[in-house]
Amino acid sequence: QVQFVESGGGLVQPGGSLRLSCAASGKIFSIYSMGWYRQAPGKQRDLVATITSRFNTTYADAVKGRFTISRDNTKDIVYLQMNSLKPEDTAVYFCNGVARNLGGIYNPLFDSWGQGTQVTVSS
Repeated sequence: QVQFVESGGGLVQPGGSLRLSCAASGKIFSIYSMGWYRQAPGKQRDLVATITSRFNTTYADAVKGRFTISRDNTKDIVYLQMNSLKPEDTAVYFCNGVARNLGGIYNPLFDSWGQGTQVTVSS
């Protein structure tokens, strides 16, 4: 079972930037596609970005052009660089392995989630 520890969140003004990190335990990290999710208060957890083991990426429309997902398989870490942040980006951010189903939709691989890292965008 892989476990995840997210970090790097904080309070930032609109237009600012943050870089989130997700450290994964387990020696087979490099074979998984990875995803960043976020959950705002009272809302469902949404997928915002994915990266495959071959470094192909996808982004939700809401973050496209502003967020960049990357990974370092030598350190078992996946990153989310967030630029031009908006108040609507405020949420707790989580990572997990992901897999695409027959319909092409990414689903989380593991039932166990980390504690997440809080991102608050406010002036």
